[in-house]
Amino acid sequence: MNWQLTQNREWSQLEKQFEFVRDMAAVPQDSRHHAEGNVAIHTQMVLAALEGLPEYQRLPEQQQQIVWTAALLHDVEKRSTTREEEGRIISPGHARKGELSARNILFRSVDTPFAIREQIAALVRFHGLPLWLMEKPDPERALYAASLRVDMSLLCMLANADALGRVCEDQTDLLTRIELFELFCREHECWNQPKQFASLAGRFHYFHTQRGTPDYQPFDEDGSEVIMLCGLPGMGKDHFIQRFYPQTAVVSLDNIRREHNIDPADRNAQGWVAQQAKEQAKVYLRNKQNFIWNATSLNGSLRESLISLFARYQAKIHLIYLEVPCKQWQQQNRQRKHVVPDNVLERMSRKLEIPTPDEAHQVSYFINGEFLK
Repeated sequence: MNWQLTQNREWSQLEKQFEFVRDMAAVPQDSRHHAEGNVAIHTQMVLAALEGLPEYQRLPEQQQQIVWTAALLHDVEKRSTTREEEGRIISPGHARKGELSARNILFRSVDTPFAIREQIAALVRFHGLPLWLMEKPDPERALYAASLRVDMSLLCMLANADALGRVCEDQTDLLTRIELFELFCREHECWNQPKQFASLAGRFHYFHTQRGTPDYQPFDEDGSEVIMLCGLPGMGKDHFIQRFYPQTAVVSLDNIRREHNIDPADRNAQGWVAQQAKEQAKVYLRNKQNFIWNATSLNGSLRESLISLFARYQAKIHLIYLEVPCKQWQQQNRQRKHVVPDNVLERMSRKLEIPTPDEAHQVSYFINGEFLK
């Protein structure tokens, strides 16, 4: 049976069912790019345009549900980012923040399989890429990274619907940009497939240095193998270690806090805790000893700083994200010896950034007790 967000797609029913849909009517848009009016009007026009596209009608049912849901959510965080500046209405960062909200909605409010949820979140995140790719500092690198997460044919479909579902003077220019984006994807072998690299090490080298090409194969370096765990508190990281790596050394921020009686809510002490953990890790790295970094690691920039540290010691990093369904997660947290308050969990889940394939030598997803293939 195919997943779907809702059985009733009537706008009035969507407003009754979802708070984020009700919010759209109160969010204005700039008349230069959206003369049709507010976000609610635009989103309805986008959905209608999408359903009218022949390429959408040819999609399998499950892919239709995915793209339709992404279209409904693509501007979800204009509600929190919209402001007026120099007489114009702008919504900077709405796609990046929208990805987080889409993920949280589909995790907490609608029972959604992980792989489907992440396709939708990625479509929301990159829905403007076909229009603005060539304005990126490094268009090829931006395209390759996005291709590891999202099917470019579906992204172009969403972008076309987004362009058609508005009233603006530059609509023809927008559609031309999307056509050129498709040609760029095909030229760089990113259409209907992720960009291929010579190896996992080659992919890591490409994204973490300022030189190299996708076909470059770096020399094999003799360093530690670091298992870096990522997941919300209560997702089962300790159990995972006991099951798969019972004999491997562990650097645990929670253990450091407990050894020194530090309250996790004490923000002033967290820098010291992190520094102690890094010093432990450096000992293993210098000795080329394998170890596990056991922390929540929910933020991409935080993971990047740690991975850069490990890589300076020629380590190979395997980043593993862990997740169980929302209700199971809440139950597991209540059964922990050190329970995290529900309001803290909710705040953390809203900020969760799922690891992406370009972050480490290898990125795996351990979902509902098994690795995704």
